[in-house]
Amino acid sequence: MKKIIVPVGNTENGINNLNYAVKFASMSGATVYLVNLYREFSKVGGLTKVNELLHEESEAQLQKIIDSVDTGDVEVLARAIKGDPFDGITRIANQLEVDLMIVSPQSIDIKDEVYLGSITGKIIKETDIPVLVIPQDYIFRKVEVILMAIKSGRIVKEGLLDPLKSMLNLFSAKLNVLHVITPDADENDLEHDEALKELESNTKTTENATIYQGVLEHFQSNNPDMLCVIRRKRGFFQKLWETSAVMKKDFYTSKPLLILSGQE
Repeated sequence: MKKIIVPVGNTENGINNLNYAVKFASMSGATVYLVNLYREFSKVGGLTKVNELLHEESEAQLQKIIDSVDTGDVEVLARAIKGDPFDGITRIANQLEVDLMIVSPQSIDIKDEVYLGSITGKIIKETDIPVLVIPQDYIFRKVEVILMAIKSGRIVKEGLLDPLKSMLNLFSAKLNVLHVITPDADENDLEHDEALKELESNTKTTENATIYQGVLEHFQSNNPDMLCVIRRKRGFFQKLWETSAVMKKDFYTSKPLLILSGQE
């Protein structure tokens, strides 16, 4: 993981995420790209000056965030970019070929019952970039145990497990795999890919109505420092993705959530 992108929502979350990204990058040798997206008004009607002010405010927010974090020897490149937040983030991430995106559950201050805000939810739902969701006010600490919850043990996409493998190697962590057999599982879902077997320390199979129910049942016994899932069109966030925002009653974790790039 040599390129990490940190999109800015509000200043507080930006500081929290940049601080985490810098500490992570100091261990991995990565470059951190801090980006702030702002919407530009039409230049018709003499709004050019307004757009200039928006750009200046966006750059000022970036500088405030950087000034609030001890970046040490980590290279942090900041840039204010005009455009739609989702389109801009995904465009820049793809152009830079980033290895990981670090985001907040909520990009702006919204109701407390919401876990993933609409922009973060859309990024997870529609991009093919590995995402690490950092809870608000979460303090960076060594990851000793990663709990990976899966519905299917098939790994058909090349390189899908690479970010997870990097995490395990970076922290010398162990991987506990929770294979949740749901009522709609088929025979292929019961397979367990060799690439995953090579990474795991322990595997437990459980039967639950949903993956999230399986996680709730076994989370405390694993006491993980990070939760990992695979973004599939048919799987973990399938029902949650009916809308981009995700409510805490449907899914919530107080630990960092690593979401690997999706597959069918």
